[in-house]
Parts: sequence; C-alpha cells; structure tokens
Amino acid sequence: MNTARPTTDHLADIEAIKQLKHRYWRACDGRDGVGFRACFIRHGARIDYGPMGSFDDVEPMARIFEAVTSARHGDNFAVADQHHGMMPEITMISATEAVGTWALQFRQVNMVHGTETTMVGHYDDRYVVEDGEWKIAACTCTVQWSITRPLGDATVVIN
Repeated sequence: MNTARPTTDHLADIEAIKQLKHRYWRACDGRDGVGFRACFIRHGARIDYGPMGSFDDVEPMARIFEAVTSARHGDNFAVADQHHGMMPEITMISATEAVGTWALQFRQVNMVHGTETTMVGHYDDRYVVEDGEWKIAACTCTVQWSITRPLGDATVVIN
C-alpha cells in the first residue's frame, strides 16, 4: 500500500478526476451522448460493462448509448437511469495516470419491459491526461447484486 502523503498537485488532480466521473454519471442520466463521449480518451478506451458488453474503444459504446437513451416508448423515454457514485478511492500512479474505485448505486425504470431495477456495484477505472485534461482510459463496472421488479398497474412514470 502506498503510504506517501499526496501532494497539493495530486489533491488537485484527484479533485479533477472526481469531477470527471461526476460529469460521466450526469451525462449518463441526462442522455447526453456528447458529454458521455467527452469523458473518455479519443481512441482505445477499454470499457467493460459486464452483461451490457465489453469494448476496446468508446465509439461502439457511444453508439449504443445514443440508441438506448434516445429510444421512446409512447410519451416517455424507453429507459430512465439514475447513477449515484460515491466513496472514491483514487490513487495517483504518476502525474498523468491514476486509478480509481467507486461504489455505485444504480436505478433504472424500463418502460418497454414495465420494470424497475436497482443495482449495487462498483467501478474500477484508469485515468490518463490527454490534451491537458483527465479522461477515462479504462472503465469496468462490476455488479454486486441487483433486483428487478415489475411496475404496478397504478405506477405513473413521467420522464
């Protein structure tokens, strides 16, 4: 375990990485494909979302993201997501590389299937500086548990 105290520069970098991850989750929840894509390195980002798929570049995942987040079901979007990331552990590897682990609470309403899913998991990420900004170079989401239940007949969803 690295017991060295972080420098002031490292603390600023860690804060920038936290803000990057928060932008990523806000883009996911806000159906913001441009914002989602902007969180990753230009080429070669390794993404592993478990059952959703694994990718050796962000572009295939960005296309799936756009399709899923823009799909409609009647007057609503087909899915509505809510990501809550917390308890970050970010370790600086160098001035331009870091790794991080985040706890995740995720909730999704799927209008097509008439279900609500709650999931708990964690992200393991690798971050690098590209063009002077921190970007996600690798992202693995591991599900610890989830539950999916039907929406009741009286359920009203507005999204």
